[in-house]
Amino acid sequence: MFTDRRLTEAYQNAKQMYFDDHSRIVFMSDAHRGDGSVSDEFLRSQNLFTHALNEYYESEYTFVEVGDGEELLEYSKFEHIKNAYVGVYEMIKKFYDEDRYIRIYGNHDLFLRNEKYVEKNFYVNYDEYTEEYFDFMKGLKPIEALVLKHRQTSQEIFVLHGHQGDAPNDQFWFFTMLSLKFFWRFLHRFGIRNPASPIKNVNKRHKIERNYSKWIQKNRRMLICGHTHRFKFPKNNDRPYFNTGCGIYPASITALELSEGMIRLVRWKEKVNEEGQLFIERETMRGPEPIELFDIRKPKEVVEYLAKLKLQRTKKEREDRAAFREKNM
Repeated sequence: MFTDRRLTEAYQNAKQMYFDDHSRIVFMSDAHRGDGSVSDEFLRSQNLFTHALNEYYESEYTFVEVGDGEELLEYSKFEHIKNAYVGVYEMIKKFYDEDRYIRIYGNHDLFLRNEKYVEKNFYVNYDEYTEEYFDFMKGLKPIEALVLKHRQTSQEIFVLHGHQGDAPNDQFWFFTMLSLKFFWRFLHRFGIRNPASPIKNVNKRHKIERNYSKWIQKNRRMLICGHTHRFKFPKNNDRPYFNTGCGIYPASITALELSEGMIRLVRWKEKVNEEGQLFIERETMRGPEPIELFDIRKPKEVVEYLAKLKLQRTKKEREDRAAFREKNM
């Protein structure tokens, strides 16, 4: 019941934004950017993340960061995080400067709901080389949730981090922060996870996902979130629950892409060729599927018919516009 109430409150207070079949939006979450130290799990993913962002920027995507972008529970000094990942924040600023960056806060960056904290850490940055201050992401307003509404069909996509109703990471987040900051942070160096997290706790993760599904069925809305670090793309007649995965898998990061009226789950990973050269490749894990397939307000037959029409009508246009700059994208 508590999860249902928290999700409903977030939905009712969410920022609304329209999209259509020409919109390009990428959803990524749970980067957990730290200070670059040994305990920082994002350290091994920074090149993948930066490269992926550059491709999305050049391909005219809007970047929606679905919570836990920074690991603020473990690393309280934000300037250390910015200094550790200058290239990442330069890419994020490029999106922001073109009004293509939407920031949703999660349980590990919950401080972003405080306007004064955001103003202090995001509005201005310091260049250690020139020893000068400059405008960074001045005016940034992180949000708890986003509702995307299709201009023609009125289909809605509800987007939020997903910690809402997860007691240790929601109403008791302060005590979880203390345990992370002064205990679990040091055990991360040896691969030991906090049991309050749903990442390795299978029972906890399944409970959270069941609560998501109940809310989806009750409110008849498609849901995109993160939090569990388990990527998800519904199969067959599953309820339309999508999960972005995370940015700290051992050798890859995942994302959800919405473009040309289609949604897909992708993975960016490092590979090596026959000459021993490392390169980054993007692969489609699930999809692309017409967004209409996940509109559970309508009868199944109607949804499938509309999806079939879209595939027939826009196939060539989608293939032309969906092409990235890289091969096999």
